[in-house]
Amino acid sequence: MSVHGTIEADRDTVEEVFRREAARVLATLIRLLGDFSLAEEARQEAFAAAVEKWPSQGIPANPSAWLIQTGRNKAIDTIRREAVFRTKVVDLEMASAAAESETTDEMPDETFGDDRLRLIFTCCHPALGGEAQVALTLREVCGLSTPAVARAFLVSEETMAQRLVRAKKKIRDAGIPYETPGPSALDQRIDGVLAVVYAVFTEGYAASDGANLMNAELCLEAIRLGRLLDALLPDNATVMGLLALMLLHDARRDARVSAAGDVVLLDHQNRTLWNHGQIDEGLALVDRSLRKPGRVSHYSVEAAIAALHVRPKEKDATDWRQIVGLYEVLLRLHSTPIVELNHAVAVSMVDGPERALDLVDSLAARGGVKDHHLLHAARANLLVRLGRTDEAREAYGMSLKGAKLEPERRLLAKRIAEL
Repeated sequence: MSVHGTIEADRDTVEEVFRREAARVLATLIRLLGDFSLAEEARQEAFAAAVEKWPSQGIPANPSAWLIQTGRNKAIDTIRREAVFRTKVVDLEMASAAAESETTDEMPDETFGDDRLRLIFTCCHPALGGEAQVALTLREVCGLSTPAVARAFLVSEETMAQRLVRAKKKIRDAGIPYETPGPSALDQRIDGVLAVVYAVFTEGYAASDGANLMNAELCLEAIRLGRLLDALLPDNATVMGLLALMLLHDARRDARVSAAGDVVLLDHQNRTLWNHGQIDEGLALVDRSLRKPGRVSHYSVEAAIAALHVRPKEKDATDWRQIVGLYEVLLRLHSTPIVELNHAVAVSMVDGPERALDLVDSLAARGGVKDHHLLHAARANLLVRLGRTDEAREAYGMSLKGAKLEPERRLLAKRIAEL
């Protein structure tokens, strides 16, 4: 198949092709070159060449193949320029020639039915640790920024950048092959894949920073991938639980932000704006996932908690005691600082703010999230309910200092003004 075409292209069109093809190009170059950093550099040079040539020559009939071929050639040129790597050139050229038809006519794997999902499975290689799999895939395949990936793991941007560098070095030094896994290998990779999909959803549901609370495109992409996973692995309770969790959260999207772009908290949301068809679908999936034999996944438990928030027609009918019980189950299955924080908030609705404040202060004392703006915001809310206004104002100030998202900052500033 020829990689040349005559489609006219302006810069915006070229950039749109880049966004669509970037992940696929990188994954293929990694597999061909065996070096993550070299593949990234090759992709960058291929894109630079496309910016220069496509507006005048037109977009190739197969843009991905053009970029892969150009990137591979750029990498060979780079290796040739560096004498220490000259011995690799012959092997690389032989491997490239053998893969010529694959790189020019590569099609999505029929097993997955979707190219991005195939790439996520490819990059969640079991030779890498779980966190490294997820972090690297989020950054390189899903396109999340390093700060967004760091937020997903509750670490600093510098720490995450170092982890990404180490993961790429391990891929290079250990010669980890980036190949599409066969059906028998899916179970080895599914945990990492699910973590990636949920992290993409989370970044869409509550962005790391910027002017908007949500990125609906990311939420919808994560749900789309969740549906594909449900079709790929039917009757998998963990997949059902994750899909249910995303559907139930996303169902409230239109009610979570005011016309002015401000945060609308759950208690104040207009429930008629919720997507009740999506809620019904999510509730059915929760029930199915919990009825499956075997160990219940933390996604299913989180979905069950989300279900208790959306089932009642009025906020006062929420069964907080059952929510606390489910959080206690979740703490045994998947204890994270954010789960602990949410458990404390639920406890405040059953046992009162004083007991919950003890839990939050204990969490802060153990470190990890002591500087997280959500911890300070939760603590401030509990202090307000206890009548400790001065301490609450200070806690809200600390939360405002750490918040990056503009709608959250406006909400926190409003809380401080009210005090």
